[in-house]
Amino acid sequence: MPPERRSRTRPDRRTGVRPGRKSRMKPDRRAGAGPGGPPRKAAPSSQRKPPARPSTAAAAIAVAAEEERRLRQQNRLTLEEDKPAVERCLEELVFGDVEDDEDALLRRLQGPRVQVQEDSGDSEVENEAKDNFLFQKKPVWVDEEDEDDEMVDMKNNRFRKDMMKNASESKLSKDKLQKRLKEEFQHAMGGVPAWAETKKRKTSSDDESEEDEDDLLQRTGNFISTSTSLPKGILKIKNCQHANAERPTTARISSVQFHPRAQVVMVAALDNAISLFQVDGKTNPKIQSIYLEKFPIYKACFSANGEEVLATSIHSKVLYVYDMLAGKLIPVHQVRGLKEKIVRSFEVSPDGSFLLINGVAGYLHLLSMKTKELIGSMKINGRVAASTFSSDSKRMYASSGDGEVYVWDVNSRKCLNRFVDEGSLYGLSIATSRNGQYVACGSNCGVVNIYNQDSCLQETNPKPIKAIMNLVTGVTSLTFNPTTEILAVASEEMKEAVRLVHLPSCTVFSNFPVIKKKTVSLVHTMDFSPRSGYFALGNEKGKALIYRLHHYSDF
Repeated sequence: MPPERRSRTRPDRRTGVRPGRKSRMKPDRRAGAGPGGPPRKAAPSSQRKPPARPSTAAAAIAVAAEEERRLRQQNRLTLEEDKPAVERCLEELVFGDVEDDEDALLRRLQGPRVQVQEDSGDSEVENEAKDNFLFQKKPVWVDEEDEDDEMVDMKNNRFRKDMMKNASESKLSKDKLQKRLKEEFQHAMGGVPAWAETKKRKTSSDDESEEDEDDLLQRTGNFISTSTSLPKGILKIKNCQHANAERPTTARISSVQFHPRAQVVMVAALDNAISLFQVDGKTNPKIQSIYLEKFPIYKACFSANGEEVLATSIHSKVLYVYDMLAGKLIPVHQVRGLKEKIVRSFEVSPDGSFLLINGVAGYLHLLSMKTKELIGSMKINGRVAASTFSSDSKRMYASSGDGEVYVWDVNSRKCLNRFVDEGSLYGLSIATSRNGQYVACGSNCGVVNIYNQDSCLQETNPKPIKAIMNLVTGVTSLTFNPTTEILAVASEEMKEAVRLVHLPSCTVFSNFPVIKKKTVSLVHTMDFSPRSGYFALGNEKGKALIYRLHHYSDF
């Protein structure tokens, strides 16, 4: 029997350990050393199994790993010598005694992982994905009341009662209410918006459009998505806060107009004041008010560029010009060559070059908008009831008291054509569409004839495309919306005498002007917002009513 052999112990090569400091390094049990004393004797060879002889490559890898672990441990001990005892104690309390194994600390912080069998045939990518997957923790307890469908009161809530489809839906569950809200949102948006589609995958074209979207979001303004086909019948419209709610008045509203470039509305009344309001549909804060002493305003209008406000009175020949940039009020007392005693009705050309004043005895006076000087005068038979410019500012249309319409060339100031408004005995209003397609003429009998502009230039008795006969009193106001989809007609002689006409079908929207049992008083003026989808009415009670048309923009 061979003699006993003492197990060879590896000498402790650690350096830098201070005397008196207990090392936290665990003993190397493979060498047979005791936890706190000299090396123990190895068991006799008869009592041990013969060790397996690993291959040369495996032995080299094991030696390298052991050396790396030893160097790491040595570096950690060196660094810890500089740490205070309090800091070392705190680290032990927080992270535990894991100095001998950094991987143990990482595994504990990451939580439990899926155990992957070493002998699995999966690829390295699959094993890594499985290793990174964490268990989903189950709830500790489940409340049975949460599983019950809680019923939501719909009838007694002023925000939810409009979503009821019938009387039996006085109470809905949370799931049904959520579905109903989704339906309302999609109905208002015209479908599911792109940002709400969860199944939409990003493509290369999306990457190309991101730069354009970033450009768009860096600017402020109103970005409107207009409808290409406005449906007829019922118009999606809602009441908003009055435009002049912050400056109420009891005087009749004589003019209401939206700024051509900003989200601002101008309200002028017979109380000698012109007010500007920021339109947001909720509070409509007041921007400024201009008071003109002893000057009841008959009409006020923005210039084409929106930098000036022009105003006339019911009993004066003075034309006031308010410079919005300089904040100056400039009165124009006399225009050379203009012999009118009272200046009331006027029109501004769309290009901002001309000012057309309706005079007495059938005279029309064309002025330069820049210098306010007279360019020339024109004469029609009878009285001038109303006038307007074409969308390109090259022609002028004048409606006479004899039921005839005159078309004039702006540059030569010659009459291009004269035609009879079919069925009209006395003209009251006239308007042209912004796309240059339509001319609308309103008469004293409540009929509005819609003509094609080409036929008005060539024929003496053109046939109207459609005659709107929904009013029974004289049509005093006409205006087209910016997209030429809606024509607003109104009469100041009867309450609720205002209609919105769907131009593609030439039919009237049935749900206006009565919206949620709210009626409209006598309407004297109205206008459409150029961009934001608002519609304004000025009535005799001193209120500038604001409506929001849903088809203009996303809600």
